[in-house]
Amino acid sequence: MSEKNMGRLAQDMKREIIAIIARLKDPRLAGGLLTVTRLDVTPDLDVAKVYVSVLGNPDGPAPVVEALNRAAGHVRTELSRKMHIRKAPRLIFVEDDGAAYAAHINELLKELNVDSGEPAAETDGE
Repeated sequence: MSEKNMGRLAQDMKREIIAIIARLKDPRLAGGLLTVTRLDVTPDLDVAKVYVSVLGNPDGPAPVVEALNRAAGHVRTELSRKMHIRKAPRLIFVEDDGAAYAAHINELLKELNVDSGEPAAETDGE
């Protein structure tokens, strides 16, 4: 399958997985903001890594990722039905900490009081 078609298939799978996860009734998934950030599919369609970002969950992202991995069989079955494909890839949910890292960097910048409008302080070099 060409790379263009693999990208389109990955985007379609991502959209369907988001819809399926939204219908899951696991209480561990309802505690915060859950976002599917990326989906990587192997060329042979055997495995798909689903990267999820979890923000605002008091217990952290680990229970959410565990709940998604436990429901991976159900999500895989629903995915194959919705997309009308014979063999859906095995889903592995992985935590994507990109959003949390960006929030951390923003906090560090706020602590430094770095403003783009202020000129930097000059030191006397004499």
